[in-house]
Amino acid sequence: MASTPSSRRSRSGKPSDADVHPVQDTPDAGDVAGDAQAPSPYAGHRPPGYLDQKDAHLKRLRRIEGQVRGLQRQVENDTYCIDVLTQVSAATRALESFALGLLDEHLAHCVSEALATGDQDAQAKVKEASAAIARLVRS
Repeated sequence: MASTPSSRRSRSGKPSDADVHPVQDTPDAGDVAGDAQAPSPYAGHRPPGYLDQKDAHLKRLRRIEGQVRGLQRQVENDTYCIDVLTQVSAATRALESFALGLLDEHLAHCVSEALATGDQDAQAKVKEASAAIARLVRS
């Protein structure tokens, strides 16, 4: 068995996913014959409830990312501890607010639709949402 270069090993020393599951060449768009369609990214489940607000969510996450980068700059610049903690609190509240909005959309879209249509997985969706709420409350 050939050894895997150390640059392609995970931290545990095991071969990376690329070694275990090598990427295979896929045909270019020009090589595809006929009316073949790309598989749906939602195969096996509904589109996410936030799809209508995706651009707004991405904008908000970029703003939060900017806050976190600002924290990094504060630490690099030896900013006073309380000022850094104030910004940590602001970034945390922004993430919590984002999470609550996403949860609300999930309940309004995914869970309510599963309950309304009587899907087999309706109770699983409720349980899943309850677990997500519990994680948010604990954090």
